[in-house]
Amino acid sequence: METPHLYRQLMNQLSQWVVPKDQRHLQGVAEAVAAILQSQSACFGKWMSYLSHRDCEARAHMERLSNLVHNPHISAERFYAPLLSYALQAFDGSAVTLTLDTSMLWEQFCLVEVTLVWGGRSFTLAQVVLEHKSASVAFEDYQQVLAAAKSLVPPSCAVTLLADRGFAHKDLLV
Repeated sequence: METPHLYRQLMNQLSQWVVPKDQRHLQGVAEAVAAILQSQSACFGKWMSYLSHRDCEARAHMERLSNLVHNPHISAERFYAPLLSYALQAFDGSAVTLTLDTSMLWEQFCLVEVTLVWGGRSFTLAQVVLEHKSASVAFEDYQQVLAAAKSLVPPSCAVTLLADRGFAHKDLLV
């Protein structure tokens, strides 16, 4: 079977910045990202026709994908952070807008994230999911997300942080 062009491009790009614990991890991530892009869906079931080993049963594909997403050596720190750091170099010395926001998940968890707003899109810089029944979160609970985002943004950037009234805290203003 011919190797898909998008997969080859992703392998070429990712291998420039990502140092995987095992080369097969990089191959699995590249294949999954290619499947996400081609299927335009984050649903495993929609990726099947874009995965290699097309003659495998669906169950085998699902097991491979499950192993990929549950592998502790495949993490945002290892795969996403290097790409993000490289991309953020383009903003060195520029004014950037970051947003601090929460989203409630199943009325039980609260996603707290900082995103970079650029070109009509937002790109996640840092996030944490807390077991929390409200979207109003104490500063101590989201301070680590701010610190993680700050560590990624080039120090010469002029940052504007947008947040709603749920984040009113004197330490945030310092």
